[in-house]
Amino acid sequence: MRSIAIYGKGGIGKSTCSANLSASWRKMGLRVLQIGCDPKADSCASLMRGKKMETVLNVMQQTDRKIRLEDLVYQSPSGVFCVEAGGPTPGIGCAGRGIISAFEKLDELNYQEALKPDIVLYDVLGDVVCGGFAMPIRCGYAKDVYIVTSGEKMALYAAANIGTAVDQFKKRAYARLGGIILNRRNVAGEAERVKELADELGVPVSADIERSPFVQEAETLNMTVAEAFPESSIAKSCMALAERILAEARDES
Repeated sequence: MRSIAIYGKGGIGKSTCSANLSASWRKMGLRVLQIGCDPKADSCASLMRGKKMETVLNVMQQTDRKIRLEDLVYQSPSGVFCVEAGGPTPGIGCAGRGIISAFEKLDELNYQEALKPDIVLYDVLGDVVCGGFAMPIRCGYAKDVYIVTSGEKMALYAAANIGTAVDQFKKRAYARLGGIILNRRNVAGEAERVKELADELGVPVSADIERSPFVQEAETLNMTVAEAFPESSIAKSCMALAERILAEARDES
């Protein structure tokens, strides 16, 4: 099994990237579990074709009966297993603590043994790498981390912070940084800036994903680009990235 975390600044496209990676791996015939670790709980929306999912935190808070794994895990039309950790009501409680509670519940239910995934993908908000948001790398859940960024200043700033955090955990034999994913915004000097950051972190630019109208068209259809427009160049870029990560990520089996 390979366990991979995708981090990035909010709004940078990490959830879109994550969903397309999951869809691409599923097309390869792999059993894939995507766990959304963002309080907005929208990581799996395109995989689920817009179907509403109850978050782990909501289920835990709203039921007093024994929770089963099937109460928390949804399966997309293409067969990807989907989980949304969720978060508290805005302005009340700690979003990071919600993620921790969700992970603890999934562990309690032996989700890996039950689902037997070939790949577990954690889609994690990366503006702040602390508390529950650091849990995929801090507690050894994810072995390989990829950071999504554009060439914009604040995206690069967040990516650098994430890279520094991963480096700290690497010293404790937890996760390692696999590479940087450039999700283009078509700003001047974008590729050069992202390459400079990757060089500073000592990792490659694993993918250069074009800015494409197919992304918005697929979102309108409540689908991933990989599923809605499989012959598009951006879908092929996502497949190439999926193949690269599969080859590079550590196999724990």
